[in-house]
Amino acid sequence: MTIKSHNIWVMRRASTRTRRQTTALLSDNPDQIRRESVASKLSQDSQRTASESCQHQDAQKIQSSTSSVRQAIVRVPRNQRRGLLARLTLVPEVTNPYDYNRGIKWFLCFVVAVAGAVAPMGSSIILPALIDITETFNSTSTVVNMSISFYMLSMSIFPLWWSSFSETLGRRTIYLTSFALFVIFNVLGAVSVNVAMFIVMRILSGGAAASVQAVGAGTISDVFEVRERGRAMGIFYLGPLCGPLLSPIIGGAMAETLGWRSIQWFLVGFGGCVFIFVLFALPETLKERKPLAADLEQQITEPSQDSNGNKTGPKAFTSDITEKDNEARPTLVRTTTRQSVAIKSRSYLTVLRRSFIDPLRIVLYLQFPAIAIVVAFSSVTFSSLYILNISVQQTFSAPPYSYGSLIVGLLYLPNSLGYFLSSIFGGRWVDKIMAREAKKAGRYDIRGKLIYRPEDRMRENAWLGATVFPLALIVYGWTARFGVTVAAPMVANFFFGTGSMLVFAVFTTMLTEFMPRKASHGVALNNFVRNIFSCIGSVVAEPLIVAIGNGWLFTILGLVSIISGYTVIWAMKRYSDHWRVSMDKKIEKAMGS
Repeated sequence: MTIKSHNIWVMRRASTRTRRQTTALLSDNPDQIRRESVASKLSQDSQRTASESCQHQDAQKIQSSTSSVRQAIVRVPRNQRRGLLARLTLVPEVTNPYDYNRGIKWFLCFVVAVAGAVAPMGSSIILPALIDITETFNSTSTVVNMSISFYMLSMSIFPLWWSSFSETLGRRTIYLTSFALFVIFNVLGAVSVNVAMFIVMRILSGGAAASVQAVGAGTISDVFEVRERGRAMGIFYLGPLCGPLLSPIIGGAMAETLGWRSIQWFLVGFGGCVFIFVLFALPETLKERKPLAADLEQQITEPSQDSNGNKTGPKAFTSDITEKDNEARPTLVRTTTRQSVAIKSRSYLTVLRRSFIDPLRIVLYLQFPAIAIVVAFSSVTFSSLYILNISVQQTFSAPPYSYGSLIVGLLYLPNSLGYFLSSIFGGRWVDKIMAREAKKAGRYDIRGKLIYRPEDRMRENAWLGATVFPLALIVYGWTARFGVTVAAPMVANFFFGTGSMLVFAVFTTMLTEFMPRKASHGVALNNFVRNIFSCIGSVVAEPLIVAIGNGWLFTILGLVSIISGYTVIWAMKRYSDHWRVSMDKKIEKAMGS
């Protein structure tokens, strides 16, 4: 029975009951019986009117649905497109990026993935050339290693501002600006005359390319709905993972044949190609964008109104105008020179505060347990990755292996292959797990679509990842420690890559869903904390390897990883509902105030 038929049936039953009661009470009064007959007729008319109203509403719904389908894709005119040099893009901008067809969605995902490969490639491409750089600048390995650790540190800090700017300036503008800077800084790095200049240029180039680490996940959230976001995020992460997959091989080959400076020129060319690719292929995808300056101008200089609707002057200075002044000058407001200067000064100060101070407030999201524990475990995993990278370079370039730069570069292939396979198949697996959990819980909306929750992603896939990669670390450490055949530690590295990627993909996607209105902020916060950990790991890796050896170092890392991983998964399964609801309430309250 449809809702409309049910409503009519209820009204008829109520009308029949009313007539019977009225007849029983007024049976001795003929006049009132006649009035009851009239009331019955009116009731029938009311039923007919209600039925026609239901039919009219159904017709409106059908018409609205048809209209929405017909107007599903609304293209933005070329002269109204948002973003830097937006008229040049070949893919049209639309009002709702969810409406792109599947082909365009996956093409945009590919564009962002290619852009996302740049920063990780820059971090690991010089690993095989560290010894050559040390000799060129007559420095020490510890100092030259800072070119990697500080590169990672800049990748943690700069995304705070990139993500904040992307929510106001848009994604496209940030991509183009950051890659233009990346090209400039790598040119200067290629012509460095001392190790200090080289490290500074590495820091700046890492911060520039790091924009995609936060904004890229925001673009994926802009374009893909929740039900397909897991697979999309897995494909997106193929870019950042293909960087470490190919860069040590490229860096090793170029360092042996052309010298380490050729690596910097390669990054210049690669960054320039990505800039051109984004320029012509990536439209703006942010659903809403309020220009920062215009927003501030409106807040500070817009006239406020009194209870009668009269304009009283700028909102920021309404309290300085008395009721007597309003009565004397109800329609004319004079702004003094002092007020004008104050308005402009306040506007500039507010712009500076929002641009440089407010992005740091992202760190305050760590007060929420759901965010804090996810970021913490992700940071432990990421720092283990960079300690492993340093260990591979230090261990296999020394006796008993004594491999050259090219062979050392090839040794980074196994864990990168694990990343690659886990990204392709892990994303689909997570999407199926989410659908299964939603069906099991019977969560459907009024349209019959499944309702997904972020914590649904953390099931057997998370348990598997949190078990495999810590055990792989322990196996790698002891096989490298005793100098066994190189195949043994490389197999362990493959499983490390597979397990750690399962963790990375799940946690990063969860952060975009815990903070759906500020998806890039969640990813920026994650990058901020985990890259700080990776920076520390890159600095302390070599001294720790010398002090306690690969075996005990990676045993400690493995035990810390497996304990923290199991704790996070257990806590999320037990408390995630409460934490998520509590976080949403606090955020809504803060936004309302």
